[in-house]
Amino acid sequence: MGADQTIDWRNAAASALDWWHEAGVDTLVDDVPRDWFAAPEPLVIPQTAPATPVAAPSVMPLTLADFLNWRTGAQVPEADWSGVSLTAIGPADATVMVLVDCPDRDDGDAGALLSGASGRLLDKMLGAIGLTRDEVHLAAVCAKRPTAGRIQREVEERLAEIAKHHIGLVAPKRLLLLGNAASRAILGTELQAARGRLHGFNHKTAQTGVGDASHMTNVVASFHPRFLIEKPAAKAEAWKDLQMLMREQMSQEGVR
Repeated sequence: MGADQTIDWRNAAASALDWWHEAGVDTLVDDVPRDWFAAPEPLVIPQTAPATPVAAPSVMPLTLADFLNWRTGAQVPEADWSGVSLTAIGPADATVMVLVDCPDRDDGDAGALLSGASGRLLDKMLGAIGLTRDEVHLAAVCAKRPTAGRIQREVEERLAEIAKHHIGLVAPKRLLLLGNAASRAILGTELQAARGRLHGFNHKTAQTGVGDASHMTNVVASFHPRFLIEKPAAKAEAWKDLQMLMREQMSQEGVR
């Protein structure tokens, strides 16, 4: 009696586990019981084995078809992760590319990115600016969903390199980044700092800034549909981002 009966304990527990994961805790209990009163075992110092050379990152394929096949293979950071690898979908010559962080929890069962509630909201967002999913190239920074849905810091840089290479192969005119991980990977900045303005990305050199107009992709960063479902009040801000992308599209097509 007297306890707050409105708390969603399942979400609260998931949030707490995410916090501990971010703090570096990867296990709750030992696999076997521990006798805390037992005498300590003698310290054994193992012999140092020769260092194994670290292999250089593999060269990424230079055609989109070969890249997409390579992207779900054994030479990517996610190769040893559990789950299903999901490749990008959409036209190879799409003028608009959408990049998200990773597959949603249920995408593996459906075999496609954003196949559930997030995908349905994305379809509505695209429809609001005159696009359909079939017209855009949809990809993710991670081919598999990482633990707790968060990309590990130690693989962020390599995954960013892969995502930028992917953009270069598609060479879209416009790029919509959905979520913080996508913003960090391409723009090198947090979503809140990236939102509200148009960014230039040179898909030839994989750098942000200015360059040859034929190599430039205009980039808009916005909220992931997953976040908008949890925080509907942010939809108004997301609409402003989509309008920015739409204005750029109209400008490039000569619409006044």
